[in-house]
Amino acid sequence: MEKPKKFMNRELSWLDFNYRVLSEARDKHIRLFERLKFLSITASNLDEFFMIRVASLKDQVHAGYTKKDIAGMTPGEQIDEILKVTHSFVNTQYSTLNRSFLPALRKEGLKVITEYEKLTEEQADYVDTYFKQEVFPVLTPMAVDSSRPFPLIRNKSLNIGALLMDKKKKGTIDFATVQVPAVLPRIVMIPSDKDNCTTIILLEQIIEKNIQKLFMNYKVLCATPFRVMRNADLTIDEDEAADLLIEIEKQLKKRQWGEAIRLEVEDTIDKRLLKILRKELSISEESIFKINGPLDLTFLMKVYGMEGFDSLKDEPYIPQQPKYLDYTRNLFEQIRERDILLHHPYESFDPVVNFVRLASKDPAVLAIKQTLYRVSSNSPIIASLAEAAENGKQVSVLVELKARFDEENNIVWARKLEKAGCHVIYGLLGLKIHSKITLVVRREEDGIRRYVHLGTGNYNDSTARLYTDMGMFTCRQPYGEDATAVFNMLSGYSEPLAWNKLSLAPQWLRDKFLSLIGRERDNAAKGRPAKIIAKMNSLCDPGIIEALYEASDAGVEIHLIVRGICCLRAGVPGLSENIHVRSIVGTFLEHARIFYFENNKEPEIYMGSADWMPRNLDKRVEILFPVEDPELMKEVRHILDIQLSDTKKAHILMPDGRYEKMDQRGKAPLNSQMYFCGHAKKHE
Repeated sequence: MEKPKKFMNRELSWLDFNYRVLSEARDKHIRLFERLKFLSITASNLDEFFMIRVASLKDQVHAGYTKKDIAGMTPGEQIDEILKVTHSFVNTQYSTLNRSFLPALRKEGLKVITEYEKLTEEQADYVDTYFKQEVFPVLTPMAVDSSRPFPLIRNKSLNIGALLMDKKKKGTIDFATVQVPAVLPRIVMIPSDKDNCTTIILLEQIIEKNIQKLFMNYKVLCATPFRVMRNADLTIDEDEAADLLIEIEKQLKKRQWGEAIRLEVEDTIDKRLLKILRKELSISEESIFKINGPLDLTFLMKVYGMEGFDSLKDEPYIPQQPKYLDYTRNLFEQIRERDILLHHPYESFDPVVNFVRLASKDPAVLAIKQTLYRVSSNSPIIASLAEAAENGKQVSVLVELKARFDEENNIVWARKLEKAGCHVIYGLLGLKIHSKITLVVRREEDGIRRYVHLGTGNYNDSTARLYTDMGMFTCRQPYGEDATAVFNMLSGYSEPLAWNKLSLAPQWLRDKFLSLIGRERDNAAKGRPAKIIAKMNSLCDPGIIEALYEASDAGVEIHLIVRGICCLRAGVPGLSENIHVRSIVGTFLEHARIFYFENNKEPEIYMGSADWMPRNLDKRVEILFPVEDPELMKEVRHILDIQLSDTKKAHILMPDGRYEKMDQRGKAPLNSQMYFCGHAKKHE
């Protein structure tokens, strides 16, 4: 087959993933407020996709770059197809909102006002008073005329554009805009016209209908909300940046004013107003989205947070005590006895937080070393690291300043850690540090012992309740030696002569994966048992995909659990007939990376921080670690088997590139995520 037919386009595959999230919003078997969350997530997903991925393609077009991707598409062709698919997607989003959600919410006692004219007299009076007292003092109306240029419209901000006619100079039409202030709640509760009913209206509707009060000397001809998405991809020349932290701070300010990538407007917008916006923002017709409903559906997450609708939500899941841990005993003692496996969010993330906290206070601990990619806004881990330094321990922290959309947060933490006396490293030139590793060095009776935590997810106590991840504690000497080597390499470019257990990108990990896949291929060719099960977020590396095709051709049974992007074509005769791909989209965001290789009935299991993507294998520092304890291996294999048996949340990749929900006929219903919730509770 020609190469383009072997691969699917990365960006279109991502849009397929967002459709799978949207399918959860449209699933009437799910509680109504949980469905609201999924619709909100599709909107925030799409925002980030345009700000980064579409923006990057636009940059390539501007630079005259015409090289085709692995699916045979130029950047320009990709943008055209993305816009076409996205217009259809947005139509489905708003059809779901208008035809399904709003009537269903009304039936359940929550009325969302979509047309200001439908307010009762009491409601209208309340809204006008609210505008006068709460909103008007905060607003900054900006008119555009010969002396006042078109204002800079901030990225992702919600605004109201208006056409004005000067009452004194009839015939002269000016443009004006006012930003909907993010400091005020977007959802405003107003008196209801029915008993047992909650009524809400959106802030922009209140401003839009009172906009005449902002321009008293003008007649407002029309007013409509609009929203701009800009290029938010940071371009940093690290070779020229004398201080990476200062350079990133500078670039963050520019993010608000990047090139306009997408313009959202209400579909009732006046043509003259739209013409002005299009011209001033220099945006193409195809990049304008005319929307039948409120812009920026992320407000639905705030609706989800409203009180009084618990019956329409799932009962919050409380992470359980980990199966392999006893909270009444010292953590270091338990790690000395055996390796400990953690499965988040089904099992609590507290042991990881406590690992660092305990180390910060323990007089026997000499040093703590940790990589941080994304942390929560009020991270207890950061507090413990700072305390450890203040207690005189050697603390080294690698803070990845280039973690997308967490740059600002990480700069704050980096400065706090430095102030406390920690040795802070700001990433490596040209590479992102994406690995998840913590090393605690402790003096014990029999000498120095190193305790290591390795994980598939970030050291973020907030997202650990939402993302499915795996982690492992160990104090085995080979792991400890490798962990020391990792930090020496990151801080001083000192590479060990050999590694005991860990495999690192960008130097060795690609070859490691190709070797493992190749071994299964060779075993299959010799008639030996051969199987690969791999779970990850994304699969788009052409070298890995080619190796999987070769293994499939040799007869290797391959099962892939890929949540998001998948550029591999599954089940195609003569190419990938032994490859099966599924995507699981559910309550929690699937984030763990697990790799199983049959190895002629002597299985090997690995976990790590890397997806099978070029950026992970070639442009990031990633760690892959083996799980060697027989009982833990059995547990990880069980996790994979349950996900491969999921009949409720699994979407199957078809040979033509479409995803279809798992056919449940003749199969016992199984939601793998809910199974793991129950499984964790059994060990409470």
